[in-house]
Amino acid sequence: MRPEEVETCLRTAGYHLIAGVDEAGRGSLAGPVVAAAVILPPTCAIDGVDDSKALSAHRREQLDLAIRAEAMAIGFGVIQEEVIDAINILQATMLAMRRAIEDLNPPPDFVLIDGDRSPNCSSPHRLIPSGDRLCFSISAASILAKVGRDRIMQAYDLALPQYGFSRHKGYGTPEHLSAIARFGASPIHRKSFRGVREYV
Repeated sequence: MRPEEVETCLRTAGYHLIAGVDEAGRGSLAGPVVAAAVILPPTCAIDGVDDSKALSAHRREQLDLAIRAEAMAIGFGVIQEEVIDAINILQATMLAMRRAIEDLNPPPDFVLIDGDRSPNCSSPHRLIPSGDRLCFSISAASILAKVGRDRIMQAYDLALPQYGFSRHKGYGTPEHLSAIARFGASPIHRKSFRGVREYV
């Protein structure tokens, strides 16, 4: 079963509530890691749904609205920077994914998860590396996670404009690294990450 066929095969096998799960912000130096889970109806067909990284910010916003309009259920898991520092980014990402799945109502029959690490969810699930490019529901989840996290970082930008969060969303761009060197680490920076810990 190829990844791009997995949803069709699962429905043929009797699974009806199939969730896709993905995260955003794993590599950022600041702010939370955000996971989204989404259950879409079998007949759902939204043009342009793809890996969120392959889409413009404007197109992601449009697709976010379209996905929300079609979705049977949406769940989110948001893990803040202090927890990331305490348990490490891999464990924080897994926790965000579990919380997103647990946030779904109704709960899923089967879960498709981007990546090669299991978040140990209680539902039957399959891991799909590069699933955000291969599975429709995971692509949809990647868009929801990215748009949701970008909005969080835009809100932080209002409180901490000197770091430029609205532009780089906390990732390690030259602009961001220069701001950390100049202003030090802010309360939302991940103190355990290289590029930040040197200024704590």
